[in-house]
Amino acid sequence: MRGQEPRSSSSCAACKFLKRRCTQNCLFAPYFRSEEPKKFAKVHKVFGASNVTKILNEVPEEQRQDTVNSLVYEAEARLSDPVYGCIGAIASLQGKMVQLQHDLAIARARLARYATKPSPVLVLDDHLNMVPFTNLPAVCDGLDENLNQNSLRFEHGGSIHGFSQVQFP
Repeated sequence: MRGQEPRSSSSCAACKFLKRRCTQNCLFAPYFRSEEPKKFAKVHKVFGASNVTKILNEVPEEQRQDTVNSLVYEAEARLSDPVYGCIGAIASLQGKMVQLQHDLAIARARLARYATKPSPVLVLDDHLNMVPFTNLPAVCDGLDENLNQNSLRFEHGGSIHGFSQVQFP
């Protein structure tokens, strides 16, 4: 078999769980090693040993490891969410994907809208907000007075927009 390591004398996890003697041609041994007893226990609880045997016999040998990994994932999902199992995880991820696609469409639409508009000259108002140049007279009303008050507070140890933590040389 492809990807198999030589087995030690101990039984595989499946044979230990089923309390039977592990033979040299055991179907479970390459996929349920003795170091991972919980792996087979989960699969057995959900699918049953007989069904796992049937599934593995129907699958080509080169795809059996992937099949076992899938069975383990589905069993873990079913045990953690008995109602929806792995379908619940898939539905959740699909919902997130739809939301992200919606957000991406909005971002692209905004980007296209801003790309078609001529860019106005922007200035900062006294609260460090960007405002279009067309609103400059409204912003400048009282700006000198605010700057003078802020300068006085700064000279007397006050803070301007949280800059009181900055050490000046």
